[in-house]
Amino acid sequence: MIEKPPHLILAPIRGITDCHFRSIFQRHFPGFDSALAPFVNPQRHSSFQPKQLKDLLPEENQEMVVVPQFLHTDPEDFLILADRLRDLGYTQVNWNLGCPAHMVTKKKRGSGLLPHPELILAFLDQVMPRLPMRLSIKTRLGLETKEELLHLLPRLNDYPLEEIIIHGRLGRQMYRGEADREAFGLCLEQSRHSIVYNGDINSVQIFRDLQEQFPGIHRWMIGRGALANPFLPGEIKGVKISDRLQVLEHFHRELYTCYQEILAGPTHLLGRMKQLWIYLSASFPPQHKTWKKIKKCHTEAQYQQVIETLFAANK
Repeated sequence: MIEKPPHLILAPIRGITDCHFRSIFQRHFPGFDSALAPFVNPQRHSSFQPKQLKDLLPEENQEMVVVPQFLHTDPEDFLILADRLRDLGYTQVNWNLGCPAHMVTKKKRGSGLLPHPELILAFLDQVMPRLPMRLSIKTRLGLETKEELLHLLPRLNDYPLEEIIIHGRLGRQMYRGEADREAFGLCLEQSRHSIVYNGDINSVQIFRDLQEQFPGIHRWMIGRGALANPFLPGEIKGVKISDRLQVLEHFHRELYTCYQEILAGPTHLLGRMKQLWIYLSASFPPQHKTWKKIKKCHTEAQYQQVIETLFAANK
């Protein structure tokens, strides 16, 4: 019997995994099968012009299959955006019930909605009969306790969801601590839907351990682990790349040049690149010293000198 290959999904990381990053990453590093885009900011009664949807325009997403993500809690605004994306050719959207940011949760959005299951079900009751495409959900174990999701999942079984992506942390944890595998296993027992595992896939060994622990899972979402080691998705798929440093250097050069052309000035450019290096510095040990040098850069010239020295020192 031929083992079904894992389907790997690039996680949405706001401020990093935009359409330019996704496309350039896919050109340099194998392994990902699709990506979930960072959520679209909710707009009331908006027709969503191309400028507002630039991250999802088909011409900007030729390299990778992408699923848009919504943060909306107003059914009518959700449906307006869904109609707009259907016109762009999308056939699936994702509803974000996982964002842990306080500015989001305090508005009862993202994981801030998980303590309110009646609001979630009322939203789905209004949206799903009129939604012109398939719907998936990305969630956490809860905002404050894992019982929030455990109690919600059986009630979601009555809805024709495409899949549920579960990140094994609480919203209040942000990204602290470890993903709770035991709680994820309990979630599997409560749901009849296809489930995607998300959380702390940082190495091939961790991935293999998770496969053994959850043999029924075939779709996996990887975020920070792939930013720290962009070769990880390919390694999971058994792809070997010999000159890794050269590939990293070419990737960085293309990404930097792209943002240099489209972002307004060095402050925005360096800010965007530093967001990536928070994670990518793990590929250049000692990680804390690499990040410290990049963090101190205030001009493009300083940044380029640090990066040039960094790559030269690792050859």
